[in-house]
Amino acid sequence: MPKEIIVPEGTGAPLAPFVPATKADNIVYVSGTLAFDENNNVVHVGDAAAQARHILETIKKVLKAAGGTMDDVTFNHVFVKDWADYAAINAVYAEYFPENKPARYCVQTGLVKPDALVEIASIAHV
Repeated sequence: MPKEIIVPEGTGAPLAPFVPATKADNIVYVSGTLAFDENNNVVHVGDAAAQARHILETIKKVLKAAGGTMDDVTFNHVFVKDWADYAAINAVYAEYFPENKPARYCVQTGLVKPDALVEIASIAHV
């Protein structure tokens, strides 16, 4: 089955050769998402919770464009710059997945921009 490219209205051009998401066989693969504005500038600098909220709202918008919702998310890949932000990120994350939480992993790593504190990629079945 061919893949469908998902680009929500108002999405800025990506920094690299990728798209916000692809859909194949009713599975949506959301690219790694950072707290960027439409010009790829990091927003909420220094605030990991606000960045996590921005990212999850962006993922929500991508899934909506693909015909899904956050309830359809089955797996998240979470990347944090500093473990000191882990609790703040988890507090926001829990708001978006209050029940039937998806599987996930979380690793500490460097991110593409120095002011980025968290990145999340998702898989959803819609």
